[in-house]
Amino acid sequence: MSGWLTEAVPRGRIAAFRTVIYLFVAADLVVFTPWVRTRASVPGELYQPLLVGRLLPLPTPTPTVVAVIFWALLLLALLAATGRAPRLLGWTVFALYLEWMIIAMSYGKVDHDRFGLLVALAVLPTAGRARHGDTTRTEAGGWALRVTQIAVICTYFLAAWAKLRFGGLDWLTGSVLARAIIRRGTDLADLVAQVPHLLIVAQFGIVAFELFSPVVFLLPARWRLAMVGFFYSFHAVTIATITISFAPHLAAMTSFLPLERVRPLVWARRLVGRSTSGSTSADVDTAAETPDQEPVSAGADRAPLNDQAPALGRPAGP
Repeated sequence: MSGWLTEAVPRGRIAAFRTVIYLFVAADLVVFTPWVRTRASVPGELYQPLLVGRLLPLPTPTPTVVAVIFWALLLLALLAATGRAPRLLGWTVFALYLEWMIIAMSYGKVDHDRFGLLVALAVLPTAGRARHGDTTRTEAGGWALRVTQIAVICTYFLAAWAKLRFGGLDWLTGSVLARAIIRRGTDLADLVAQVPHLLIVAQFGIVAFELFSPVVFLLPARWRLAMVGFFYSFHAVTIATITISFAPHLAAMTSFLPLERVRPLVWARRLVGRSTSGSTSADVDTAAETPDQEPVSAGADRAPLNDQAPALGRPAGP
C-alpha cells in the first residue's frame, strides 16, 4: 500500500502540476470567485463560519481583510507558479486560499468542487523542488499527486453517497435534472429534455458513474487515462447543458495526467526556430558562393563539439 501511495513520478510532472494549480488559483480570484470580494460589504452578523472557521481564530470579513487576502493571494500564487521557494510560497498560498474559501462558503452555501484543489494546495509544498522537463523520479512528488487523486475520486464517490443518503431513490427517479434545466438550462438541454425518460436514465447514470469512480485506480495506465478523459467529457456535457462548472475540480484532476509531456515553452521555441530556418539557409547558401573563403585544411584542428574541451586522453568529438 505504501508503495502505491508513494509511486515515483518524474519531477517534471510535479513542476507542471504546480504551475497549473497555482495559475488556476490566480484565475479563480479574478474569473470564478471574484464575488467573494462582495462579502466585505455584508453585515458581520450574517457571517456564520464553517467549523474550521470556528475552530481557528479567524477574523470576521471586513473590506480591509478581504482586500489584503485578495491581493496577497493573487501575487503569491503567480510567484508560486514559477516553482520558486516551493515550501514557503506553497504553505502561504494554501493558508490564504483556505481563508478565501472560508469567507466564500460561510454565508449559507458550500461548494464540494473545491475539495480536490484544497488538498492539492496542502500537499504540493511537500513535493519539494522540481523543474520542468526533469525526468528524475520522486516519491515525495508521487505521494502529493496520489493524495490529490484520492481527493478527486472521493469528491465523486461522496457526492453519490450524499445523493442517496439525503435524496434516497427519489433522487434517481425524481425531477432533479428537469429542475436544473428549468433554472439554468441551455438550448442543448432543452433538446435533451424532449427525449422521453432520458433525464431519468441520466440520473441513474450519474450516480452509477460516481459510485464506480474508484475503479480508476485499478485500471492499467492507458485505460486509466481513458477513464479520466470520460470524467472530463462528463463535465463538458454538464457545462453545455446546465451551465454548472466544476473548474477547481477539473484543475485538481490534472494530477492523473502525464503533464510533463506538455511543454508550451519548448513548443514555442521550436516554432520560432522553424520561422528563422529560412534566413539561416540563406546565410549558408551565401557562404557557399563566396569565392574568397579559405578552405579548411584536412589536418587543421577542429573545435570540440558543443564547445566542450576533450576529455583527458581522448580525442575531441563523439
